[in-house]
Amino acid sequence: MSGGGTSAEYIKHHLTNLAYGKLPAGYERVGEHGGSHVLEESTWTMARSPEEASAMGFNAVHVDTLGWSIVTGLVFCFLFWRMAQKATAGVPSGLLNFVEMIVEFIDTTVKDTFHYSNKLIAPMALTIFCWIFLMNLMDLVPVDWLPMLAAKLTGNPHQYFKVVPTTDVNITLGMAFTVFGLMIFFSIKEKGVMGFVKELTLHPFHASKWYVNILLIPINLILESVSLIAKPISLGLRLFGNLYAGEMIFILIAIMFGAGWALGLFAGVLQWAWAVFHVLVITLQAFVFMVLTIVYMSMAHDVEEEH
Repeated sequence: MSGGGTSAEYIKHHLTNLAYGKLPAGYERVGEHGGSHVLEESTWTMARSPEEASAMGFNAVHVDTLGWSIVTGLVFCFLFWRMAQKATAGVPSGLLNFVEMIVEFIDTTVKDTFHYSNKLIAPMALTIFCWIFLMNLMDLVPVDWLPMLAAKLTGNPHQYFKVVPTTDVNITLGMAFTVFGLMIFFSIKEKGVMGFVKELTLHPFHASKWYVNILLIPINLILESVSLIAKPISLGLRLFGNLYAGEMIFILIAIMFGAGWALGLFAGVLQWAWAVFHVLVITLQAFVFMVLTIVYMSMAHDVEEEH
């Protein structure tokens, strides 16, 4: 980014979201050109620093994350809608052939993993894979291009602007907890409330004597609750961690371009090599998230008693 600064400031700038939120009354706000003033009342505004975004707390909205996630979602919807319009009984070609390959691949994966009747699972799997892949794909855009464009459009050379939605834990955990909510919903729908409660209290330890089971209920509940809650957390953090690390490597490579022509040339080779490898990473992470979602939905539909 323009404006100089140290490498640490450059990294911090690229990893800070464009946040909009509510600063509390009494907050001392530093002006863009120096000086400060105390807010007399709560104010909705764009954060000028990570400290302001932190002060906004839960009220902070990451505008860049939401914006790019919506844009990639619309791209996915438009692309598949257009291909559906062009679909014919003949042999597909070009982009239509690629889209049909993806649909067939997802359909086969769902059939191999999910052995129950639910018309929601295949479309959900397709949406998850394609949407996460497109959000991950933003990681291949050179790290300075879009932030510099945002800086020029706003006239603020220090404009915060993160581009990859999946490097924001709010997006990845939001998707994971949505999957978790569906898992709980289908578990109760298929097994009933008591069946779901029994799943949490009578497994993994079970005895033939009812009074022994009563003693085992607290232990089972703790173990099963931890296992249940760990599913969405691990699902979201896995995606976030891999993409965040990938973005950090791109940022570190970008710093090398300002260290002379020799390191700049080496950085160009590294950037190309990492981009090629990262194509596998972003595809694999989208696939893993989709497959685990299908597995969790299959577990929610499994009503067979273990004992």
